[in-house]
Amino acid sequence: MKNNVFSQHDKLSKAFHWVTAIIVVIAFILGPGDFGRLLDEGIDPGTRIDIIWHESLGIAVFTLTLLRLVWVTVRPVAPRPQMTAWMRLLSQLVHLVLCFLLFALPITALLALGTEGHPLTLLGGFRINEMPFIASAHLSGLADWGEVHKFLGDVIMWLAGIHALAAVYHHVKLKDGVLKSMLP
Repeated sequence: MKNNVFSQHDKLSKAFHWVTAIIVVIAFILGPGDFGRLLDEGIDPGTRIDIIWHESLGIAVFTLTLLRLVWVTVRPVAPRPQMTAWMRLLSQLVHLVLCFLLFALPITALLALGTEGHPLTLLGGFRINEMPFIASAHLSGLADWGEVHKFLGDVIMWLAGIHALAAVYHHVKLKDGVLKSMLP
């Protein structure tokens, strides 16, 4: 499969990919591990810039992922490098799971906030103090959504790391242009 040169992804697809990746990493770094304890101690999340940024970036990820899915339905055909069937299947599976996680993380965060009675605080002073529609939803009692959110945050970082390593493997070992097709 060496020197399998194929076309580039379109500029908007690249932008969605890299902006989302950067935002996810920043949101992960800013995600306060002791969020629940802080709120239980009466700390107002509006006074914590890390929480405000984390929640704002989560909403941005959700919005970008929605826009990205709309773009996928109307964009030019994406490059399809030649690869073995198992590689293609694994690649598709990883992309599907990453897409699922990009939606699931913000949703589990909202479920955690709503079921625990904590406000959603965003940049610009936007705040939703109560989310009774979430607290009364059937899903609210099915899990400790804060723990689910933390777990999925770890999963997306591990999977994104594996995804990045696979791209480097394609570039260094297979020399098939996969990484170059997504670089700006």
